[in-house]
Amino acid sequence: MTHDTCDFLIVGAGFAGAVLAERLAVDGGYRVLVVDRRPHIAGNAYDVPDAAGILIHQYGPHIFHTNSDQVLAYLSRFTTWRPYEHRVLAHWNGQLLPVPINRTTINRFFGLDLATSAAAEAFLNQQAESVAQIRTAEDVVVSRVGRPLYEAFFRGYTRKQWGVDPSALDKSVTARVPVRTDTDDRYFNDRYQIMPKHGYTAMFGRLLDHPDITVRIGTEYRDVVARVRARHVIFTGPIDEFFDYRFGRLPYRSLRFDHRHVATAKFQPVAVVNYPGEDVPYTRVTEYKHLTGQEHPATSISYEYPSAEGDPYYPIPNPANAALYARYEALADATPGVTFAGRLGTYRYFNMDQVVAQALTIYERLAGRRRGHASVLAHACELAELKT
Repeated sequence: MTHDTCDFLIVGAGFAGAVLAERLAVDGGYRVLVVDRRPHIAGNAYDVPDAAGILIHQYGPHIFHTNSDQVLAYLSRFTTWRPYEHRVLAHWNGQLLPVPINRTTINRFFGLDLATSAAAEAFLNQQAESVAQIRTAEDVVVSRVGRPLYEAFFRGYTRKQWGVDPSALDKSVTARVPVRTDTDDRYFNDRYQIMPKHGYTAMFGRLLDHPDITVRIGTEYRDVVARVRARHVIFTGPIDEFFDYRFGRLPYRSLRFDHRHVATAKFQPVAVVNYPGEDVPYTRVTEYKHLTGQEHPATSISYEYPSAEGDPYYPIPNPANAALYARYEALADATPGVTFAGRLGTYRYFNMDQVVAQALTIYERLAGRRRGHASVLAHACELAELKT
């Protein structure tokens, strides 16, 4: 059997895999093979012109935001940016109200005229329920804004998104969503809120454009492992899949997208409108021209339907799943020659900038081992067949 040889085999061409491939090839001088089962690079950030020529995000809206100077500086080598501040409205009782909740939301929801942040804060304090110990996603919200806002904006949306009631989800799910008492209607607070000017796929193309990086799309890891010899594997797919689900499957939520082209210049006032009511099967509608700044006489949108089946998107955070992941993590730590990265490889609900930061950190660790006292890579200087 003829074997391909490389220093690193990277499974997955999303953010984690592409950043590690670029660093290993450009800074480390290694030969890298990247494989991805999908027929394209860029993972879930993949964007592509639709039949009408409008650039859409195939797997739902991806908005780049970060507070990290390091992450921004690194990615800026591969793209120029356009400024974009994300705004989201929620459809409630025939109205479109800002989310995250701010003073405008409070006033219009309750029919009030609170004029200051102090007045809004005092009102929310009256609404808030006392929770002895905040453990769940429900606890976070009701202890901050009370039951009516929780029922209107969080409970139904969360039940659709995650398939379980917020009372059964870890507090981290809703702790990441801010509540504001001013009228700031931006979805994110980060210092840098921008979009790649020519799209994510173009940025990934530049990340992976190096003579020592070979990319094979539409390629399953299992199909190449027997004929690839590498010093080290970086696996960014589901960690439980790598180990053939030895301890059972880690639960994920999936998504289904209904992409449509609409013969109108503008479909909705902002990029994303949430539909938190359980009487509506989808969670949100995205209009992509808001994100990309394109001009076109028509527009393209997508309806987003959470699902228990399909490609894994979101690790489901609760104690039982954390305990199951801990078993896989221990197995990974005891498996030489393999590093796990990314949202699926480490079963964490990361934002894009967090995945980039993780990948840069992993690279520094691997490079440090190589430069310091010969360990993981130097100990594997003979090319050997990968073990699964």
